Amino acid sequence: MEKLGFLGLGIMGTPMSRNLLRAGFDLTVFDVDAAKVSALVSEGAKAAADPAAMARQVDVLIACLPNADIVDQVVSGDEGILDGCQAGQVFIDMTTNYPEASIATSEKLAGKGVQMLDAPVSGGNAGAEQGTLSIMCGGPLDAYERCLPVFEAMGKRITLMGEQVGAGGYAKLTNQIMVSIHLASVAEAFVFAKKAGLDLQKLVPALEAGWANSMVLNVKAPKILNNDYSPVGTVRVQHKDLSYILRTMESLDMKLPLCPQIHAMYQQLIDAGEDGLDQMALIQIFEQLGGVQMND
Repeated sequence: MEKLGFLGLGIMGTPMSRNLLRAGFDLTVFDVDAAKVSALVSEGAKAAADPAAMARQVDVLIACLPNADIVDQVVSGDEGILDGCQAGQVFIDMTTNYPEASIATSEKLAGKGVQMLDAPVSGGNAGAEQGTLSIMCGGPLDAYERCLPVFEAMGKRITLMGEQVGAGGYAKLTNQIMVSIHLASVAEAFVFAKKAGLDLQKLVPALEAGWANSMVLNVKAPKILNNDYSPVGTVRVQHKDLSYILRTMESLDMKLPLCPQIHAMYQQLIDAGEDGLDQMALIQIFEQLGGVQMND
């Protein structure tokens, strides 16, 4: 069985690592937060001093990190993966990343004989905990087949989107386009319904029984009704993903209308210091536009 290294023990990385341990993998972990490392060591993982040290100890390296800049630092920075990697290894980046950045990283690793898969995920913290993530991969078929048992320990639906690094990232950004628009559509619809005087407690099950139903509605409607903006996914992360979408649209030489508008709304929330709130805090912008407060 492959020896694995996992870099990034955040809200997604910690439960994903636990599932790899449960599947019986020999796992080494690294994070800048020593307490998160210690917690997983107590559950059977080993600790690495830095990414380079990890790369000297494992067969497959997995990263799930906040953004493209941190991935680049982990790979190319001082004591990064490139300082310790060996030919024949595989690097899996499960970060929601900018596809062109992933391609550039794969080229750096190829110079050391290391294959790369970009394999971002969808399913949120619940999917990470339950091992039911949707994993969208891009990269060489042989590396994908080699790593399939690793993916199966973390996810329920694993799809090779293409044999080029970046294909996974394009698929995840497509997912994030739909999620962002769903969030905005729920916000606009609920503000409309509130202004019209509807009982939202009755409205939600009616919507869930028809074509308006979605996972976004199922998860976010209770948060709206309870005025609960404790984060499941944050304003900051949704804004970051939309920024990558806009950059990718530019690199593809295309202009689409909705994501730029939603990105601007999330920027308003960030400017107001609300970047740590749940992504459904977007409804506050619609409340201002509609002249109504959901919990009045």
